[in-house]
Amino acid sequence: FSFSSKCGNIVFTAEELSNCRDIATMQLCANKLDKKDFFGKSDPFLVFYRSNEDGTTVKVDVFDWDRDGSHDFIGEFTTSYRELSRGQSQFNVYEVLNPKKKGRKKKYVNSGTVTLLSFKVESEYTFVDFIRGGNFQQNFICVFVCIVGNPAQPTSLHYMSPYQMNAYAMALKAVGEIIQDYDSDKLFPAYGFGAKIPPDGNVSHAFPLNSDCENANCVGIEGVLEAYYECLRTVQLYGPTNFAPVINQVADSAADVLDGSQYFVLLMITDGVISDMVQTKEAVVNASSLPMSIIIVGVGPAEFDAMEELDGDEVRVSSRGRAAERDIVQFVPFRDYIDRSGNQVLSMARLAKDVLAEIPEQLLSFMKSRGIEPRPALSNCSTPHITVHL
Repeated sequence: FSFSSKCGNIVFTAEELSNCRDIATMQLCANKLDKKDFFGKSDPFLVFYRSNEDGTTVKVDVFDWDRDGSHDFIGEFTTSYRELSRGQSQFNVYEVLNPKKKGRKKKYVNSGTVTLLSFKVESEYTFVDFIRGGNFQQNFICVFVCIVGNPAQPTSLHYMSPYQMNAYAMALKAVGEIIQDYDSDKLFPAYGFGAKIPPDGNVSHAFPLNSDCENANCVGIEGVLEAYYECLRTVQLYGPTNFAPVINQVADSAADVLDGSQYFVLLMITDGVISDMVQTKEAVVNASSLPMSIIIVGVGPAEFDAMEELDGDEVRVSSRGRAAERDIVQFVPFRDYIDRSGNQVLSMARLAKDVLAEIPEQLLSFMKSRGIEPRPALSNCSTPHITVHL
């Protein structure tokens, strides 16, 4: 619309933005650009200014790069998305013009040319696209609880107080309430690791909390907590705390489903003690090419340096000179979300956000690496069924 006054007219142009996920990759070369450096040729770079969605003008500025940031303007040219999408052609050779030189020098022709060599468009899908498309026949969030310590001692993180939940129970309840809404039948296979199992007293790193090897399902998160408490009464908590067997167990399942129809999330609740760091790093590296993610929730006051290292946000996890293909580990210290007494979660919303923060990008990175695209959106899209192994 336009606005008129005695001083002149102001014209506003608006456009409605659609949800465009196209990513354009192009290769260009420059020829005979004006020299801006006393020695040598220019070090050019381009700045693109967004176009309107109707495909009209794209403005491109050409600069000579300077180390101190005072980049020198060489010139500019205009094009459009439609022109660029034609790829290499005679129409995609652009004269770089400097308006100041053009008005000042009569014999000025241009400040060089820029030529489009290639142009490719790919679609950038989102986590929601895969959910809406019903790609996942079934998702698995596999959660293992570290069962190490003496629950009869008040100093133990597994201490069974008659007055309040212990640290592990609080973490189980809080995290379980976050993920349970993604499970349609609310049946959770629940496992622990790090204990001697009756009657033989063999050390196990993957035993059902309900002691039923044929059916480890617990009904709802409350059922998981009941099985956890009963487990503390019947098994002998025992080290070492080995992470690698747990990761490898889930990885074996993920390796059988590489078509994008399932994605596995391993949630480990631990006090941060780890006895097999070398083997665990190798397990993470091996799992990084599979459809799985690992969330580690740390409980207690210990230092979590090893968990931070596995997180790999700063430095990607590596083993034997081989780096992880993807960052698949997210570490969350539970103490950051509870009050000083340790008895109440301060913000379930913030805990949920941080626990699940990296899952969408990790899932997308796997799908992209395999060239898997989301299916067309379902007409009656509902939350996918997720089986949770706790």
